[in-house]
This record gives sequence, structure tokens and C-alpha cells, in this order.
Amino acid sequence: MRIVYLHGFASSPQSSKARFFADKFAAVGIPFTAPQLDRGDFETLTITGQLSVVAEAVGAGPAVLMGSSLGGYLAALFAKSHPHLVERVVLLAPAFHFYQRFRGRLTDQQVAGWKQVGTMMVYHYGAKKEQPLGWQLLPDAAQYEAEPAFPQPGLILHGTEDAVIPPESSCQFAAGHQNLALHLLPSGHELTDVKDQMWDRTAAFLQIVHK
Repeated sequence: MRIVYLHGFASSPQSSKARFFADKFAAVGIPFTAPQLDRGDFETLTITGQLSVVAEAVGAGPAVLMGSSLGGYLAALFAKSHPHLVERVVLLAPAFHFYQRFRGRLTDQQVAGWKQVGTMMVYHYGAKKEQPLGWQLLPDAAQYEAEPAFPQPGLILHGTEDAVIPPESSCQFAAGHQNLALHLLPSGHELTDVKDQMWDRTAAFLQIVHK
């Protein structure tokens, strides 16, 4: 088994969840990698570019994909289009309908300004400061389906108090796919206060005898 962990939007492989899971998988001897999805250049971020990073990390496979928020959406997209490379999928508060949600948080004036200027300042949680984000993200994201239905066994963990991606999003997605198990946890979007519960659910799903 090999784990490829995909961090969320404007985050990094050094996020608390990525480091937590890296330590947990290391303790049971399972290889774990968490690539930098923007290749260190947040301004040029696109869904297409991030999927190419995922492809490099997965390589010849097979791998288990784990993804948080936007990383979960990317994991679902990649798993659907590369069923022979991905064994299982673990999604943490997956950002399905990414384009619709991102566009919906902006006014028409903000979108027009972003397109005209070419960049928009966005807070980057990994860098802990605002950074420019290029316009190309929005039209690139629009071409991808909102709910990629992958065939592999999947686990979704979602917080009941998530104000960023409502838990109903995962509930509706899981209800339509018999290959998915859904567990709601008493937490918000970050899920950082239920990490041990997430590990227990993940280890059981992946049939890991953990310490």
C-alpha cells in the first residue's frame, strides 16, 4: 500500500492534517507522500496543473489517494479518470462543485476585476500571507465535472458543522454511490479537532492494524 495525500486549496504539504497522517502511516510502515500541488507557484494554479502533479506522485501506481477539501475533489477526479492506478479513495470534506462554489463566493464585479487585472489576492494558509492568484483558475475549473463518480471503494469523512463545504454535499454524493462509506464527525471544515477519529476510520477502511 502507498498513500498519496492531496492538501486543500491555498494550503501545503505541511498542513497539520498532512503531517498527522504522515506520522500515523510512518508508524505502521506505509509509504506516504504529500506533493506540493501548486509546485510552489500559487499564482499559476489550475485544476489541470494540480492533476498533473497528482499523476507524477501516483506514477505507475497503484496508490491510495487521500484528499482534503479541494484535494478531495482532485482525488475524485483523478480516481475516475485513472481507475487502474488508484486502489482506494479517502476524502476529507471534499470540495465537490468547486467551480460553482468558488464562483458563487464572488460578486460579478469581483470576477470582472479579477479577469481584467489578471490576478486576485488570496490568503495562502501555507505561506501565512496573501498571495496573488491568477485568473486562469476559474475558466480552467469550469471544464471539470462537479461530482466525479469514481468506481473504487471510497471513504468520506465530513464535519457536521462545516460552514465551507456543507456536509449535505457529501451526504448527497454518498447516497448515490454504493461504493462509498460516509462518516460525519462533530467538527468544522478543518477537522483538526477530530484527527484521531479520522485515523481510526481511515485505518479501518484500509484494513490497517494500527498501533
